[in-house]
Amino acid sequence: MMSPDIRTGRSQIMTETEPEREQQAGRLPQHPLNSQRPRHLFTLSLAALGVVYGDIGTSPLYALRECFHGSHSLPPTPVNVLGILSLVFWALTLVISIKYLFFLMQADNHGEGGILALLALLTPRHLSPGQRRYLLPLGLFGAALLYGDGVITPAISVLSAVEGIKLAAPSLEGFVIPATILILIALFLFQKRGTANVGAVFGPVMAIWFTTIALLGIGGILQAPEVFQAVNPLHAACFFHENGQLAFRVLGSVFLVVTGGEALYADMGHFGSRPIRTAWFTFVLPALLLNYFGQGALLLVQPGKASDPFYNLAPGWALYPLIILATMATVIASQAVISGAFSLTRQAMQLGYSPRFRQVQTSSEEIGQVYLPTVNFGLMLVTIALVLGFGSSANLAGAYGVAVTTTMVITTILAYFLMKKRWHWQMAAAAALAGLFLSFDIPFFAANLLKIAHGGWFPLAAGTLIFTLMTTWRQGRSLLSHKLQKDGQPLEAFIETLAASPPHRVPGTAAFITRIPSGTPQVLHHHLVHNQVLHEQVIILTVLTEEIPRVPAADRVTVTKMPLGFARVIVRYGFMQSPNVPVALRQCEHHGLTVNLEQTTYYLARETIISSPLQSGMMRWQEKLFSFMSRNSAAATAFFNIPAEQVVELGQQVEI
Repeated sequence: MMSPDIRTGRSQIMTETEPEREQQAGRLPQHPLNSQRPRHLFTLSLAALGVVYGDIGTSPLYALRECFHGSHSLPPTPVNVLGILSLVFWALTLVISIKYLFFLMQADNHGEGGILALLALLTPRHLSPGQRRYLLPLGLFGAALLYGDGVITPAISVLSAVEGIKLAAPSLEGFVIPATILILIALFLFQKRGTANVGAVFGPVMAIWFTTIALLGIGGILQAPEVFQAVNPLHAACFFHENGQLAFRVLGSVFLVVTGGEALYADMGHFGSRPIRTAWFTFVLPALLLNYFGQGALLLVQPGKASDPFYNLAPGWALYPLIILATMATVIASQAVISGAFSLTRQAMQLGYSPRFRQVQTSSEEIGQVYLPTVNFGLMLVTIALVLGFGSSANLAGAYGVAVTTTMVITTILAYFLMKKRWHWQMAAAAALAGLFLSFDIPFFAANLLKIAHGGWFPLAAGTLIFTLMTTWRQGRSLLSHKLQKDGQPLEAFIETLAASPPHRVPGTAAFITRIPSGTPQVLHHHLVHNQVLHEQVIILTVLTEEIPRVPAADRVTVTKMPLGFARVIVRYGFMQSPNVPVALRQCEHHGLTVNLEQTTYYLARETIISSPLQSGMMRWQEKLFSFMSRNSAAATAFFNIPAEQVVELGQQVEI
């Protein structure tokens, strides 16, 4: 069977040994949603409308308006209208259709996408130590910037929808901010209920939204059909020739039409690439282009409508229903971004870049549906503060785009190394394709830098803060593990000591949980010294997170039996999976180790980090920050799904 594969730049003949090669390339196994519960392509594509395309689908509310009525706007002359529409058309074509949907969706980590999944594909065996030293922080910074997008998207989307009230009833303008805040509070409070109950309606609502904006666009195009001339890229060239530096400034507003690109890639694991591509090319892209061209046609005929070309496309009788529909669409778009922040945080926790937060599984069927109360509360406070601080969607547009375009540039850089190091492309071919992507990534990035003084500083500051927290936690945990491992005693020597002087043994099982897969846990030493007793069965248990989204159940557990009733158990999960220690112990039966879960006591160490003036590899302020995060990290009990009544925590002080 022949199948074109961009990973190798050729057609491949699938043989019996090909699955192994595909496994290494990051394509197999498929995401459980696709492999265990196959659905009709139409159903998956419809669902993708609600989850994947909410962000980019609500951009028509403000994107074109900012080009002609924002802080870096230009007058809506025919040259400017056709030139900007040409830029919009080619941005959607080159950035979304070609870069993300055609190319980057080939770069999946066992079906999962997103910058962290892309970063995980570049393992140490593919990169030199120097390359990994620079690319790892770069990828983490790109991921951290997505949190800034996670708070700006709900603020600008909901606010831009509610602002339609000013056009429908100018006397109600004073209610825009309060109404927006109430909607946002309701949205964030709803998160604890999960998306499972309303996920089924997300797709149909967004289908109505895209159908509506397409019809509005057609109505505008009928007023000036010549607007289709903008497909010719010469109009973009004329636009730059006519306006010079001013045209470059407007690129920051044009970029708003593609701000959902990273979300397309990150959400690939929910549905697979085919439904996402199908929804885009058959429904989303035509609807967006019709609406943007309809707004452009309206401005050709009535330039005075530039203050709000989207709502001005609608007839007077349809204005209120359109405001309600737009608000629903922006809430759905915000829901997807907030859920993405939860998913990103869970990945960061699993990969060791974030302290533990309490997480609630909101669906018994979909592992990706989680709720993190602390993260949700923080996002709500910051989002409301942005609405109050910026006051309008036009002001927020100045802050929007900086984070996303920076992440897009970083994604292209990582993709170059993926092509060269993992897919084994020739340097010339990899550089040519990466150069093509950067040829429009960098101008968008540079244009968005002009927004820094107008609010663009916020996502950069937020990303820098998150990046600092992530790297400090990672470095601190590494130093802590190194110190505990250095001070530890080989488990074999510890067992020999017990054989020489046996302690009193009691019935049952003791599971000592440690992050270090070798040596004797300090918590076992403390328990034996203070309690002077040991259970008949002793399990040294370590939970490891692999740099793949999911570890199959068959590869989950490794058991090594040892004398005197001891056993070392290694449990492996992917970064998209939630650990469950009792379930893992039950799986040990297949490896000859029987565990009575009702008579099992779990022992965990609760480290108190003490900053010392000794050289540790971290700056003093980082040591104090790490100590603070460690004290406020959620208990391992909930994180590992261990029954709280069966847990014993033993404190220990560790100096770094």
